[in-house]
Amino acid sequence: MNTDPTDYAHPTEAELRGIDVHTLLPQQEPFVMVGSLTQFDGTTTATETLVRPDNLFVDNGMLRTTGMIENIAQTCAARIGYYNKYILRTGVQIGVIGAVRKMKVSGHPRVGQQFRTTVTVVQELLGITLANAEISCEGKTLATAQVKLAVKEQ
Repeated sequence: MNTDPTDYAHPTEAELRGIDVHTLLPQQEPFVMVGSLTQFDGTTTATETLVRPDNLFVDNGMLRTTGMIENIAQTCAARIGYYNKYILRTGVQIGVIGAVRKMKVSGHPRVGQQFRTTVTVVQELLGITLANAEISCEGKTLATAQVKLAVKEQ
C-alpha cells in the first residue's frame, strides 16, 4: 500500500522545488539550463533559473538568445521528466526540438538575475507537442515563442 501523501498529478510548488531537477533531465552539467521546477499540471509547466556567470550561453553578462531557447527546451524536458518519473514511473526520455517559431525577444536576463520560464501545451498528437513559451524576469516578459517538440522513441 502506498502511504506517500503526495498527489503527483497536483504537486505543490514546495514539493516541486524539492526535486533535484537533474533527476528529470537527460542533460548533465555543465549543460543544465534550468534551476528548479516550480509548476506542473496537465498543461502548464514552469521553471526558475538563476543566470550564473559560468553558464555556457552567457556573453557580456547576459544570457544569449540561444541559451533562452535551450532553457525553454529544458523546461519542456523537465515537464516530460516529471511526468515519466512521478506519474508513469518510467525513465527519463530524450526529446528534440522540431521547430521554434514566432520567437520575439525584448530583452535578456543578466548574470545574477532569476528568470521564470512557463511552457503551456497547446496540443499533443502522435508524440509531437506544440507549446507556447514565455520567459519573464522581474515582472517583464523577455521572450515568447512557439515550440514543437518530439520525444525520441526508446
